[in-house]
Amino acid sequence: MIAVHRQLGSGFSAAALAWLLLQPVAARAEADRSEPSGSIIVTGIRENAALITPSSTGSRLDLTPLETPATLNVIDGDIIRAQGDLSIIDAVSRALGVSNVGNLGNGNTALAARGFAGQGSVLQLIDGVRLFPVAGTITFPTDPWMVDRIDILSGPASVLYGQGALGGAVNVIMRQPNSARTEINAEAGYGSQNTAHVAAGAGGPLGDQFSYRVDASYRRSDGYVDRGDSRYFSVSGALRWAPTDAFNVTLRNDYGDANPQNYTGTPLRDGVLDPRTIGRNYNVGDARQWSKDNRTTLDLTWNPAAAITVRNVTYRLSSKRFWSNLESYCFTSADGFCPNGYNGAAADGDEPGPPNMVFRTDNYGIIHDQVQWGDVGSITLKTPVGRGISNDLVLGFEVNSIKLTYSHDFNGSVQADYVDPYNPAVGSYLVTVGITPQYRTRTNTYALFAEDRLKLSDQFSMVGGLRYEHNNVKRWSIATGTDVFVLDKDFNNTTWRVGAVYQPTQDISLYAQYATGVDPLSTLVSLGTGQIAYSHSPGDQVEIGAKASFLNGHGTATVAAYRIVKKGLLSQRTLSSPIEQIGQRSAEGIEATLSLDVPGGFGIDANGSVLRAKFDRFISGGTDLSGNVPPNIPEEVANLWLRWDATQSLQARAGLRYVGKRYSDNANRFRVPGYATVDGTVSYALTKQVALDLHLYNLFDKVYAVTTYNDEQWILGRPRSFDLTLRASF
Repeated sequence: MIAVHRQLGSGFSAAALAWLLLQPVAARAEADRSEPSGSIIVTGIRENAALITPSSTGSRLDLTPLETPATLNVIDGDIIRAQGDLSIIDAVSRALGVSNVGNLGNGNTALAARGFAGQGSVLQLIDGVRLFPVAGTITFPTDPWMVDRIDILSGPASVLYGQGALGGAVNVIMRQPNSARTEINAEAGYGSQNTAHVAAGAGGPLGDQFSYRVDASYRRSDGYVDRGDSRYFSVSGALRWAPTDAFNVTLRNDYGDANPQNYTGTPLRDGVLDPRTIGRNYNVGDARQWSKDNRTTLDLTWNPAAAITVRNVTYRLSSKRFWSNLESYCFTSADGFCPNGYNGAAADGDEPGPPNMVFRTDNYGIIHDQVQWGDVGSITLKTPVGRGISNDLVLGFEVNSIKLTYSHDFNGSVQADYVDPYNPAVGSYLVTVGITPQYRTRTNTYALFAEDRLKLSDQFSMVGGLRYEHNNVKRWSIATGTDVFVLDKDFNNTTWRVGAVYQPTQDISLYAQYATGVDPLSTLVSLGTGQIAYSHSPGDQVEIGAKASFLNGHGTATVAAYRIVKKGLLSQRTLSSPIEQIGQRSAEGIEATLSLDVPGGFGIDANGSVLRAKFDRFISGGTDLSGNVPPNIPEEVANLWLRWDATQSLQARAGLRYVGKRYSDNANRFRVPGYATVDGTVSYALTKQVALDLHLYNLFDKVYAVTTYNDEQWILGRPRSFDLTLRASF
């Protein structure tokens, strides 16, 4: 039986929250009678338990979301698979206030949250261990089959995880060994664009002391653009040894092999999308890109006494990534120039090309060879202080070291050409030199952290945290075949947060928090000489909110208001002025969620976010951009899922995703329209162990831009599609 839990994080207004909290007891009783009693694979178990389930993502003290003075959303892995999400970024971008800004260059994984976007502001973790991006790129993990749940912590997370988390942190929790009973899961599916998927997993006890979990998944598709085929393979395994109730060690390995579609976007014509270009792929015919990621961890937990917990995680992560593409395109106008004034192909740089053609340029061959080692250790002490008063304290450290070798072929001849926009010649990648190593870096980090919760009564508690982090980056040029030392840069940061939680009842929390954080100017691991003179950009957030569980656990709701300020942006007063670290940007907004089971087998999951993001003080090349919206930031994001359990064997879902307008540039000259798409799922249980699912994507065939690659080059979303999946659980 698959236990399907509701997603915490779905939203309404503050007025709606207040109304729900005041509902009479009679409504609670009616909702109780509506709970389905079935235990088959489709409907699973109705439990809005996310608010009261401890989570290590929002606090190292394993507080529940009700006890945490921050916005923490939890998406259950069974919900992700039931909704038919094909990738982790698809699932995460349905969460409260999160949007997709992934493209081929950033590993198709980048996100935007609370007015900040990209791998340098929205941190990515796996099982609580941070992943360090290279040149803004992370490629692992991608497959939702392996996921137990995904936690999304909104707002600054530097006090928990270090630099690069002002917008928030996303923690992917992988499936873990199960010592209670043996479980086997499998599914196979086929759908539009010749998309196919097969996956299987098993876990359970191995004698009295050992338990295990293994999973494997393979996905392939022809894609929704010409020559858009893709392939993904993932496998993971974990073995846990628990000789006593107080001690356990888990050894696991996770591997991913990704070959995404070689699509970097569709160019606009005169600022609008030409319908005749939809489905065209302007990349060259032999374009290639792939990534191979492997993570090995050893996780130890020891409880020498009831009030003491010792934990240590040692890990190694290797990432190898490859790109070979011709990736930038634009329509030439009647005068032969692109709208941005760049003509491209002419050798002297100022001659026009042929009119009304697509100009292709930016031929890039790149290799990332990255290895990350690390260790995170902590001790937690839970101490009763007096009558009704207790204190929980965690002290810990983190060390890691990243080796990177960065290779490219930028020194070869520039490939650029013009192709028919409606019948483009495929062409080949024609760089005259090979991809060769250019530089290497060594990044070492150590951090000391502490977090404390003082519980003064059953209703009131204080939570605080402190982290000191030291980063050192060394870089060598190796383009000539010998090491030439280039830079040695230290970053030292202290971040902290303090919050208060008031619980008038055990099901309601009111909270306030102040938190600080830091973001790098660029990706830390690939730091260049242009950033050596500057420090990280500091920021802080003020947040207040409320959370509640109601109707005897059949509903949850949250509401939060916040303001984040980030300082230390690079600004240039005039074209001849020096670059100064004096800029500032901010984001303020309101977020709300609702999850509700109602009579008749119906349910609602909704979330919504409205924010105002802007440059408060920012001058670029002498142009004052103050007041503009930063790139890739939608100021309205909302999701709505409706459920209907028609019978114990039949379940239907319909989901609406809305993302507001955005801009692709600092000057706000290039506007990306908002969009709304509708997805749906119908599940029918053939037996108690076997179900058939029909997933429908983009039901009304909306043409929309998920994100951008260049200012006038849109990454279009998947057209109307279907997927038929047979799944089983034993």
